Amino acid sequence: MTTAISRRDRRISPVFLGIVAVMAVSGWAVWTGFASSTGFAVFLFVVAAWIVSLCLHEYAHARTALHSGDITIGAKGYLTLNPLKYTHVVLSIVLPLIFVIMGGIGLPGGAVFIERGRIQGRWKHSLISAAGPLTNVLFAIVCTAPFWLGALDGVPTPFRYALAFLALLQVSAALLNFLPVPGLDGYGVLEPWLSYKIRRQIEPYAPFGLLFVFALLWVPEVNRVFFDLIYTITGGLGVHDLEAACGRELFEFWRADAPVCTAP
Repeated sequence: MTTAISRRDRRISPVFLGIVAVMAVSGWAVWTGFASSTGFAVFLFVVAAWIVSLCLHEYAHARTALHSGDITIGAKGYLTLNPLKYTHVVLSIVLPLIFVIMGGIGLPGGAVFIERGRIQGRWKHSLISAAGPLTNVLFAIVCTAPFWLGALDGVPTPFRYALAFLALLQVSAALLNFLPVPGLDGYGVLEPWLSYKIRRQIEPYAPFGLLFVFALLWVPEVNRVFFDLIYTITGGLGVHDLEAACGRELFEFWRADAPVCTAP
């Protein structure tokens, strides 16, 4: 039941609205070429949009848990979309943001604290875990809509590049989240269907799952296969590899490398 959720518990946070405002203003600056530095405007737009997607990711977990039986979600502030209300702000926002800046990887974060004992049914538990990465999938579809709809006429080149890079981040986040690794949502989808004995054996490794995945991504062979898969998916959504690469180049405005792409 959701009747225990007050209007205050569901009110969208000014913090989230502020992030959305930054996304909108920087997106407008990229679109119009208003900013003196296109790269910096792209950086602000992508970072703000990425944080918005992280908030929506966690909101999807919380909202699904609420409708599955955990009525404590509202009191924890998870329905306000305020990133400062998450159980682990560093894991949910700061680290994923650092990984985006460092390596252009949409690394998943965590987490909202869900009282699983209030929820009955394995399918509900699996759906709660799947709700987050499915939000990234939806975000990627929205970002790539102009590409696969063939509606790019009139879209400024820098904005197209920014959308392409943002779509790449969303696809990578969805793929990583769906990995059946302890500590990630993919394992959360699978866990309710495992025996109690197996779950108890795996539980001690859950805190290290994300670090293990991140370490693997620094292995050149693994990184190459991973990004080949991402580019295959984004290519299927109409985004050319070069467009995503140019988006990342604009995003990394601080790099001194000679530019490969030019944005009129």
